[in-house]
Amino acid sequence: MTRASPIRVLIVDDHFVVRAGLAAMIGTQPDMVVAGEAGDGEQAIERYRSERPDVVVMDLRLPKVGGLEATVAIRNEDPGARVVVLTTYDDEEDVYRCLMAGAAAYLLKDSLHADLLDIIRKVHAGERHIPEPVAQRLAQRMGRPELTPRELEVLRMVARQLDNRAIAAALGISESTVKVHVSNVIAKLGVADRTQAIISAHRRGIVRIE
Repeated sequence: MTRASPIRVLIVDDHFVVRAGLAAMIGTQPDMVVAGEAGDGEQAIERYRSERPDVVVMDLRLPKVGGLEATVAIRNEDPGARVVVLTTYDDEEDVYRCLMAGAAAYLLKDSLHADLLDIIRKVHAGERHIPEPVAQRLAQRMGRPELTPRELEVLRMVARQLDNRAIAAALGISESTVKVHVSNVIAKLGVADRTQAIISAHRRGIVRIE
């Protein structure tokens, strides 16, 4: 009887200690092998092209190219690519965007290592996995209308405390148009004003406040 080939896993994380820990854990499994490692999104795309792993374990917050963008790029080149997102972030917008990009699983880093190993096997077998807490956040996000690219631009500038005049100048549009976009953002987020819009957008992961 021919023994099945081990599952080849590409590990993507910008922290060496995390990559080393995951590699050591995967290395103990007789049915898995580390196919490569990457410390940023650009490297992840390059390693995927060169190694063609069976499963990618992908962090979200990466330098150069983010984990979401890297997932999109990889799956655009190979629609059959299997990506497990492993992150500390459970914002509903992150969950939504990753799963819409084709990630097969979304797992939080505080989960047990045994969970990750089991999920790698399931994803390799063609299954998808969304933990219950993550599924609840996804359900919340699915019920809300999308912000347009322009509304997202305006929202990010509002989050930087720019007023309508400054936003209009930066985007090359009129102040009245900015007001319309701000009103649409407030309505879509279901909040009362600009301040609540910033708080809500940050909590949901739509914008980041440094």
